[in-house]
Amino acid sequence: MTQAVTELLKAVLALPEPDRSEVIESIEASLHPPAGLHPAWGPELRRRAAQLDSGEVKGVPLEEVMRKAYARLEEASVSRE
Repeated sequence: MTQAVTELLKAVLALPEPDRSEVIESIEASLHPPAGLHPAWGPELRRRAAQLDSGEVKGVPLEEVMRKAYARLEEASVSRE
């Protein structure tokens, strides 16, 4: 590891956790940009992740989301008949 990288790493590790996460996300995005995800989504995704982490909002299990989605699709299909 070069001196510059060592100093940069030391500075990043001294940051608060949310800032370190942002640095990690930025570096990761520069190495592997997600296909089809507009950069403007980054702040929104971080905001929502922070809400989940803090307990401000509670996640819904995928199985429950899928069950409700299929139920709505079924209702829409029955109401058209």
